[in-house]
Amino acid sequence: MSQAKERITAFDFARALAIFGMIIVNYKLAMQAESGGSAWLQAIAGLFEGRASALFVVLAGIGVALMTSKARNSMNGELIRQSRNSLYKRAAFLFIAGVLLLLMGWSADILHYYAVFMLVAAVLITVSDNKILGLFSMILVASQLFLVMFDYTKGWNLSFKDYTGFWTIEGFIRNLLFNGFHPIFPWLSFFLIGMWIGRKRWLNKENRSKVLLYSLSGTVVFESISFFLVKWTSPVLSNEAATYLFGTKPMPPTMLYVFSGICSAVAIIAICLYVVDKFENSLLTQAMIHTGQLSLTHYIGHVVIGIGFLMTVSYLENGSLSFAVAYGTVYFIISIIFSSLWRKWMKRGPIELIMRKWC
Repeated sequence: MSQAKERITAFDFARALAIFGMIIVNYKLAMQAESGGSAWLQAIAGLFEGRASALFVVLAGIGVALMTSKARNSMNGELIRQSRNSLYKRAAFLFIAGVLLLLMGWSADILHYYAVFMLVAAVLITVSDNKILGLFSMILVASQLFLVMFDYTKGWNLSFKDYTGFWTIEGFIRNLLFNGFHPIFPWLSFFLIGMWIGRKRWLNKENRSKVLLYSLSGTVVFESISFFLVKWTSPVLSNEAATYLFGTKPMPPTMLYVFSGICSAVAIIAICLYVVDKFENSLLTQAMIHTGQLSLTHYIGHVVIGIGFLMTVSYLENGSLSFAVAYGTVYFIISIIFSSLWRKWMKRGPIELIMRKWC
């Protein structure tokens, strides 16, 4: 298998893992499941929070970088125009899909944020690597400053489930840019670093072990910095304020959370490269790759079908973590089986086919 093909299928494998993590986190959120599970189950479920989505967004950035590489490398005006138009159309499609999910009551949607990422990517096709890193840094610094300058809780109720004034212009923009589930500041940083990584040769076979070592080390370092900063500043700021400024949970998304999330995402991608390289022909690996190739279908499906079913049977807000994890795991297994069967007949998933015709 060529390195390019291996890299792409490894990214699909990683997308499948990201989808699994997002399903667990989103079902836990939808069911308000904070209890009903052992300590180890709570710890495992907590590991996915903000990490699965971060992995998903980093992979999106890498994917866009690979998709537009021919236009960027050739600097052919027509190719650049075609790539931009394709990204504009994808942005429109994802925005409409995201708004439809929001109208269905799914407040944690990520697709309408993705739409903005695609618009930014269209503008940045011909921009240098250094400028992308510069924009990444600016967004990260601005995001941390915004946490100090503005009220992060504005619009949210105490449980961070309902957002007052979301459908007003002010509320929608505030949620989109600052204090939604995946706000542009700083979530665009994940996408930009993905674009930057996608332009590099970091993930080639000869660099893989270094990337894995550095990314795992980075995760430990940033989590440790967070832990000690919270511990040392708590007596002065209060534990709540220290966690707000230096924690590594996705809400609020601090600078340390972004750095830790990037490192953990890159580590998982590197591990996926090893797995696909060694076990490419196994049925499970192929099934996971096919699941990742249908990631947009599964993202929409886990909301419309998975959560929709629980709403229909009036069992959505049951509050049991054990049930949320079990239900999410079963749903993901069904998704794997569906993906394997579907890919025998069709190259793209149902939603991917619709988007392909649109774009």
